[in-house]
Amino acid sequence: MSSNPLLAPLTLGALELNNRIVMAPMTRNRASADGVPTDLMVQHYADRAQAGVIIAEGTWPSAAGQAYSRQPGISTPEQIAGWKKVTTAVHDNGGKIILQIMHSGRIGSHKIKPAGIETVAPSAIAARGEVYTDQHGMQPFDTPRELTTAEVKSVIEEHRQAAVNAQEAGFDGVEFHGTSGYLPMQFLCSGTNHRSDEYGGTVEKRARFSFKCLEAMVSIMGSGRVGLRINPGNTFNDAQDEDSAGSHTELLRQIKPLNLAYLHIMRSPRPDIDAFQLAREHFSGPLILNDNFDPDSASEAVSSGAGEAISFARHFIANPDLVSRITKSLPLARFDRKTLYTAGAKGYNDYEKAS
Repeated sequence: MSSNPLLAPLTLGALELNNRIVMAPMTRNRASADGVPTDLMVQHYADRAQAGVIIAEGTWPSAAGQAYSRQPGISTPEQIAGWKKVTTAVHDNGGKIILQIMHSGRIGSHKIKPAGIETVAPSAIAARGEVYTDQHGMQPFDTPRELTTAEVKSVIEEHRQAAVNAQEAGFDGVEFHGTSGYLPMQFLCSGTNHRSDEYGGTVEKRARFSFKCLEAMVSIMGSGRVGLRINPGNTFNDAQDEDSAGSHTELLRQIKPLNLAYLHIMRSPRPDIDAFQLAREHFSGPLILNDNFDPDSASEAVSSGAGEAISFARHFIANPDLVSRITKSLPLARFDRKTLYTAGAKGYNDYEKAS
């Protein structure tokens, strides 16, 4: 048996992993225009089934949550059927796969969403920046409409239903996307949440939306099949918070009774925040660490006890056989940045496995 700690089995809640090499969720924009997973995606995920577990890309629970052109959803029968093809292919290849549920909130454009679908957020504050649309090129982010309290509860229900749909599609679990400036982070951050109801104001109230969504997802999947991804200090998509470390600490305090399967924690971009240490101090379950790991640093992180598993993004793009390459100490191929988000197989399914 290999002495590489990355190759040791691991239990994440109800999931038994063959190794600790996790495929991170990546936005690759290969779904159809109406958010249905394609045959390209079936092949892409099946080719990477060696991973201890695949965390599939951020997927919207409702049309209002769509951020990007050709981003998949999990709200229609056609989308559920498309994902079923993906999960079946991964399972047939001996793998496990989790779906990341991602509501974008104010990030996106009405020129991406279906006609008549509004962009919504905790508060009517537009994010600085632009988003690419297939039909109109780069467009500024919409100014969102503030959700009413009743509508917030409806969005929480959408997350419960997304877990129901993910279960029907054959996923082994779900991950709640709590970072990158999307809706949960918009609720959590003081700069994007100016509400005065039960979901805004104090940090306890700002964290409530995420807790309630996770609670709803756990009610369907069970705690052993639900995870959370966070990134304290992240300002992507114009996320601004006066005390990001404190806000995330409060969030972890609230979710403690849920006994989630894992916490997927990204390295903080801020030198004054040690996100991995914060996670270890305030989350009692397994940690999946992410951001800029190579096989050597990943092995060291698991060996030292910093995390129980490591997720890789860019290395899984160009190396569908990443687990085999790490096992055999083979060199890793490099990915083509120009084809990350383009349509078609190029830069998606044309990377070769090592001989």
